[in-house]
Amino acid sequence: MYAVIKTGGKQYRVAAGEKIKVEQIAADVGQEIVLDQVLAVGNGAELKVGTPLVSGASVKATVVAHGKHDKVRIFKLRRRKHYIKHQGHRQQFTELQIVAIAG
Repeated sequence: MYAVIKTGGKQYRVAAGEKIKVEQIAADVGQEIVLDQVLAVGNGAELKVGTPLVSGASVKATVVAHGKHDKVRIFKLRRRKHYIKHQGHRQQFTELQIVAIAG
């Protein structure tokens, strides 16, 4: 059984037992959270697609860790104008362990 969930402005296909990294969620490590924005639920050849959400469906997950992704380096250059800019960014994430899919 799998589900397509929406969190942090992105969509993820998840199944029970998987670990995923999503945009940072304000929750403590070890806390169980419920993701209720479920866009689709599939079980083998059967698929329920919501309009836009599947009613009564939810995904339970446990917060495993918080962290930062690898650094993304930004380099800007305007040729012949003496303009060079270096910048870096590390996006924060929350790692989730999917426990169960209900729906």
